[in-house]
Amino acid sequence: MSRDRVNTICATFPGADLSDPWGGGHDAWKVGGKMFASMGSATPGVSVKTDSVETAQMLIDAGVGSKAKYFHRSWINVPLDGDEEELRHRLTVSYDIVRSGLTKKLQNSLPPRETT
Repeated sequence: MSRDRVNTICATFPGADLSDPWGGGHDAWKVGGKMFASMGSATPGVSVKTDSVETAQMLIDAGVGSKAKYFHRSWINVPLDGDEEELRHRLTVSYDIVRSGLTKKLQNSLPPRETT
C-alpha cells in the first residue's frame, strides 16, 4: 500500500482534514482538529492511535506495527507494505477513537461514518 492509498482511505472519513503542520512533507490527518494518522517525510509507515498503551504493545508484539516515534505509547507505526485490510482497519479504529473523544456538539456536526 502506498502513501497515496493511505491518503485516499483517510479522505473518506467524515470531517477528516489533511495538513502538513511541521512542514517538510508530513501528512497529518485530523478530525475535529485532533490527529488520528500521521506519515512522516522520512520514516516509512503511518502512525495511528490505539485505545491504550496495552493494546499498542499487544499489536507491536503481534508484529502488526512498531513503536511510533515521537508519539505517545498508545500509538503504533503500521508499515505501508503490510496487509492492506489490517492497515485499513487500523486507520478506521484510530479515526473512531479520536472522533469519539471530540465534544458531543462537534461529533453531532459530523456526518456518520459509513460502515461496511
